[in-house]
Amino acid sequence: MQTDAAPPTGVDATEDGCRPGCGACCIAPSISSSIPGMPRGKPAGVRCVQLDDDNLCRLFGDPSRPEVCARFDFDPELCGTHRDQALERIAEWEALT
Repeated sequence: MQTDAAPPTGVDATEDGCRPGCGACCIAPSISSSIPGMPRGKPAGVRCVQLDDDNLCRLFGDPSRPEVCARFDFDPELCGTHRDQALERIAEWEALT
């Protein structure tokens, strides 16, 4: 059965991982370590101040990027096949921890 329904919101995952402009890992999880502009970290569901309008990290490759952020890597099981899945799954994971 074929459907003409619109695809889920967000860009599909690339073969090698992260979706350009996804930003789910910068929104859904809480971060307890200091982030430039957010010295006390951020609560779950709050957009990081370092996430730009294109949902890209302003600190990517910068030594001031928190280690926890640098360790967060694409995981197909967690991130799913589109941004909405990633936001939902990371939020569920956050609620369990």
